Amino acid sequence: MAASTKVKNLALVGQGGVGKTMLAEAMLHLTGRTTRLGGHAGTKPTLDYDTEEGARGFSISTTIAPVEYDGCRINVLDAPCYPDFVGDAYGALAAAETAVFVVDAASGPGTITTRLWYAAEDLSIARALFINRLDRPDADWDTALLTAQERYGNRLAAVTMPIGSGDAFAGIIDVIHLTSRHLEDGKPVVSEVPADYLDAARHAHDQLVELVVEADDELMMKYLEGEPVTTEELEGLLAKAIIDRVFVPVFAGSCVKEEGVIALMEGIAAWFPTMADYGRVPLVNGEELDISPDDDRPVAFVFKSLQDQQNGKLSFIKVLAGTVRPGTELTCARTRKSERLSHLYQMMGRETRDLQEVAAGDVCVVPKLDALTGDTLSVTGKVEAAAFRFPNSLYRAAIEADERGSEGKLYAFLEKSADADPTLSVTRDEDTGQTVVSAIGEAQVSVLLDRLEERTGVKAHTVKLRIPYRETIRRVASAQGRHKKQTGGAGQYGDCWLRVEPNPGAGYEFVDEVVGGHIPRNYIPAVDKGVQETMTDGVVAGYPMIDIKVAVYDGSYHPVDSNEMAFKTAARIGFQKAVAQAEPVLLEPMAHLSVTVPDSYAGSVMGDISASRGRVEGMGATSGQGAQAGHTTVEATVPYAEVTDYATRLRSLSRGTGEFEMEVSGYEQVPHDVQEELAQEYARRRAEGR
Repeated sequence: MAASTKVKNLALVGQGGVGKTMLAEAMLHLTGRTTRLGGHAGTKPTLDYDTEEGARGFSISTTIAPVEYDGCRINVLDAPCYPDFVGDAYGALAAAETAVFVVDAASGPGTITTRLWYAAEDLSIARALFINRLDRPDADWDTALLTAQERYGNRLAAVTMPIGSGDAFAGIIDVIHLTSRHLEDGKPVVSEVPADYLDAARHAHDQLVELVVEADDELMMKYLEGEPVTTEELEGLLAKAIIDRVFVPVFAGSCVKEEGVIALMEGIAAWFPTMADYGRVPLVNGEELDISPDDDRPVAFVFKSLQDQQNGKLSFIKVLAGTVRPGTELTCARTRKSERLSHLYQMMGRETRDLQEVAAGDVCVVPKLDALTGDTLSVTGKVEAAAFRFPNSLYRAAIEADERGSEGKLYAFLEKSADADPTLSVTRDEDTGQTVVSAIGEAQVSVLLDRLEERTGVKAHTVKLRIPYRETIRRVASAQGRHKKQTGGAGQYGDCWLRVEPNPGAGYEFVDEVVGGHIPRNYIPAVDKGVQETMTDGVVAGYPMIDIKVAVYDGSYHPVDSNEMAFKTAARIGFQKAVAQAEPVLLEPMAHLSVTVPDSYAGSVMGDISASRGRVEGMGATSGQGAQAGHTTVEATVPYAEVTDYATRLRSLSRGTGEFEMEVSGYEQVPHDVQEELAQEYARRRAEGR
């Protein structure tokens, strides 16, 4: 059997803290890969090995649990789903054939679960649910399942269901075979369904049959005509129903008790798709790549990059076609640079094992590649897999080193981190002089700073973002700039008359209107340069000036004492005097917001926009691919200074359910009180010599 038909890749996703990592740990333990259930009863987890994960108590990075079960290798991609680190989950979904959503039996599916549900739908991969923690006192299987069906559609049906809940949770019911199961010494024990659960089990069985038969026209006709569907027929159709996405299986269990986990692994091995079941992979150019492990031109794509403290840069790759071996050379489609796959590793948490080959459909880890997340590697370098979408990184923080002299190390670390994580970016803002990191949220930046200190010894902190205000004028004014300085020898003399006027949207313009040689031609450029240098500092609050037309129309000179420096100084004096009479104003950058939230939060969002000096410019139901029913999109324009922290604010306003896009463009005049406050702050800084 070809390797790609033996390997199944699944992403464990869902709300943070619902037991995804524990489920992966249970799968490793029950299959003998580990000797104890990691992360339970004080034991150290196998998968969450990073020091930051231990300190914070949740997963920060995708890890792989390679599980062998029933002749099938299951690459379990345990993805972090804490809001600030959910970017890794998108990469894991892109590498998986199935997304398994772990849901808490007490709280039901959460907001992150819903976001990732639609991401999996956009990727057209199979989905399944594992309702976990049925041993909790407040567990409610019926409510959790009903909520999931209401939220994600009536394609969901149970293939296993619980016997009891809380302290009375005693195992699961196999809905397909109508038997009950529980673990004894790590092995499943099969018995008859308890009498008081038999009616519920039969009802669940009927619901399952009704959904699954839709995958086969002939069997559906038989069912509609009243003929019974046999267990063998049902089992034979489950794989097709899941692959065709007409059915989403729901499993019950408890990872801590390890109940229901073996039934999940049986379902994965028997019914869940392999990459070969999809047949082809879409490419950027609209074509499709045939999947075959025997192709002599291998193709792989990078679904995650990691800067590991021990191993350096690691690239998680999925082989899409052909077979790769240590020493294989491939070319990156983005850079056209040849890359040598020197080593191939299978990873389980931090543990690595050397691999001699990896065939289509399988995943592995390769050290020291220059390729970035989302890159495709092939023999020709001309194959590029369709890109997958990451969540917007709209939380921005300015970072400064605690000590002078360590800025170089700081920036180098930030750049390396951004190369490994596509949800991070680092820029040097030329307008404000700040080093700015863009991320999904503040916790992501906090982890970044902790790792910076741990790995480089450099301490840094966040500071308030400086807003790139601008200054301009509102009316025409003229003034003389005269510079005369006499020392012992040659003096300095420059004299020019300047007229300034608004130049909306046209930037800076300089006009020479001098006639009669009152200012020699060779000094005119010095006047222009003096004006431009003055404009960089502004006159109101120290911000650059824009959209001003300046004309020099008269002046005088001295045949001995005049020079370029004197006319630059005269221009500075004249420009400042003219601007002071031309009604100078401060402009602020404006942000266009497009905010999508459930309908119930739209009012709160609009109220917050109004309170932030913004204006709502439109609202309506969401539309387009992946649009969610019951959601409203609000379009607004808001001063950028008011929404630098909008990623955090929206999370609070919408209880984590909102998403937004923001584009900063254009300037508008600030209110008078804001201008006065900024002008006073500027005056204080100048008085203090800053």
